[in-house]
Amino acid sequence: MLPPLILALGGSLVVAFLGRNQRFGFWGLFFCSLLLTPVIGLLIVLGSHNRRRPAECPYHPAKGRR
Repeated sequence: MLPPLILALGGSLVVAFLGRNQRFGFWGLFFCSLLLTPVIGLLIVLGSHNRRRPAECPYHPAKGRR
């Protein structure tokens, strides 16, 4: 009983780590993998998009103007 539970938890952690920069993030994919299966979670990671990064502004105050 315990080894399948450990495998499911470990697989969910691996899937969540692989998808930490994806749309759902680490925790979203972790819980999704726990509720469904790590295999389904992996398919979600492969099918989801990366998070959008804000476009860099050449006049951003942190970069300093010249």
